[in-house]
Amino acid sequence: MTRLLLCASLLLGTLPVSALASAVKNPDTYTYVTISDSDSLDPAWAYDTASALIILNVYEPLFQFEGTSTSKLVPLIAAKVPTRGNGLISPDGRTYRIPIRKGIKFQDGEPLTPEDARYSLLRFLLQDRAGGPSSLLLEPLTGYTSTRDSKGVLRPGVWRDVNRAVSVDGDDLILRLPRPYAPILTILASWSPIVSKGWAVKNGDWDGTEATWEKFNNPSKQASPFFERANGTGPFALDRWDRRTKEFILVRNDHYWRKPARLKTVVVKGVNEFGTRKLMLQAGDADAIYADRPLLSQLQGLPGVQIIDDLPTMEMNPVVFFTFKVNPVGNSFIGSGRLDGNGIPPDFFDDPDVRKGFAYAFDYKGFISDVMRGKGTQATGCIPKGLPGHNPRQPVYRLDLKKAAEHFKKAWGGKVWQQGFQFTIAFNSGNLPRQTICQILKRNVESLNPKFKVDVRSVEWPTFLDAYQASKMPIFVMGWSADYPDPHDFAFPLLDSKGDYPLTQHFSNPEVDRLVEAGETATNPAERRRIYARLQKLEHDLVPHLVIADTVLYRTQRSWVKGWYDNPIFPDSPYGGYFYPLWKQ
Repeated sequence: MTRLLLCASLLLGTLPVSALASAVKNPDTYTYVTISDSDSLDPAWAYDTASALIILNVYEPLFQFEGTSTSKLVPLIAAKVPTRGNGLISPDGRTYRIPIRKGIKFQDGEPLTPEDARYSLLRFLLQDRAGGPSSLLLEPLTGYTSTRDSKGVLRPGVWRDVNRAVSVDGDDLILRLPRPYAPILTILASWSPIVSKGWAVKNGDWDGTEATWEKFNNPSKQASPFFERANGTGPFALDRWDRRTKEFILVRNDHYWRKPARLKTVVVKGVNEFGTRKLMLQAGDADAIYADRPLLSQLQGLPGVQIIDDLPTMEMNPVVFFTFKVNPVGNSFIGSGRLDGNGIPPDFFDDPDVRKGFAYAFDYKGFISDVMRGKGTQATGCIPKGLPGHNPRQPVYRLDLKKAAEHFKKAWGGKVWQQGFQFTIAFNSGNLPRQTICQILKRNVESLNPKFKVDVRSVEWPTFLDAYQASKMPIFVMGWSADYPDPHDFAFPLLDSKGDYPLTQHFSNPEVDRLVEAGETATNPAERRRIYARLQKLEHDLVPHLVIADTVLYRTQRSWVKGWYDNPIFPDSPYGGYFYPLWKQ
């Protein structure tokens, strides 16, 4: 940090403001300074935006959304986008024939084949790490969301089912679905990065056979050769990932099958301190930076800096999650682990009165007004604005400390109010809105009873993800960005017992699961709206989490950056995004 601050200060002190505003610095290199390091570069493992940002600039999926569209697809690895009109989707909607583009090479020079596409999808389906992305394709291709049952035992027939679902016929990849699944192509637009089977096998990954796949099911994060290395077909290749400095160096793939990128180098660096990010932007050492809404006023009017505001989102962020059954092993987040005033028991948040106490203790209106500078409205459920199923008339919680106290007095048969509690709420380092949410909860909850103590802790992103996935955080603040533009992509991961967050929270409700499935399979738009309205009413009553706001975002970049466009489906948009169309002028 000291070196970065010194560098920026020297530049600001020696160059006139006009020079800073006009001279294009490092014209062949684009530097994006964010707050988070990535979790993994394995396309079958990663399920966070920081990782997906790098993956989808190095690897390529079968399709991609065109420009700013969230509905129109263009082919990448595929030669065509299947439709009923071109005969590549069967009349019953259950078979997709996807021709694989010829002439594409991986960055090690080996040609891409249809078998690589098949291997990549099979690997994505069968690796199926706990809390990972595999359910996105398992559900439409096999009819179930995990290769394992509720006890963690592998389902019989998994190998048979995935091989029936994914096959190769000549130059075509064939997908066979157990039932029609309308969003399948939009899922493949982000979640089908094609890896090299030969490279994978040579470097010790799964060999693609039935005899060995079980050994690679639900693996540890760093066991994969794809964890910190990459061999894709995209416009950029991974030169190095320095995990100590949280820095990626991507270099132009001069043998890319399309016209090579105009940029020679892309640098993605994690820097927690906003002051450092701002100084780097001012000095031209950063071309774009991550900056939360509360920081906008500090960026407006900077010479040579462009603010692009009111960008639509397809996310529910931030969200406060409650863990119903905390993992107590080696856990510093829950104090003593008992309801004795010095901690909380692992099932503390299993009591709905505890959750409702926190729900009434948060100042939603104040957060939107003061932290988000009025740019947003209170969220009414897990389905954001802009998607079918969003219900603006849904009941919501409001700040009401009297009601909060009433629920805390009933919680655990009155023991919570009598004994008090102490635990830690966490946020990922550098995320100011999430930090502020934690502080608001701390202030308001502690004001109710002197025996209530909530500690707030900043945690680095990879460490935060590890603690989250291990169910060690009693409350944590995260968010959800759309994997594909459909309400099921919010209802399932945020509410279904097999979804990403409920699995970690240990939240389960049979009626919730039934409604999630009903919403997914319904084809009538009016029926879907009714189902999602009932689902979000149940969400409100059960309080598995607190949804906060539907917001808009803004982007901060040097004015010499050209070619950027916003697509809210692309990971880390509008801050990061797709680097291929960018140049500096």
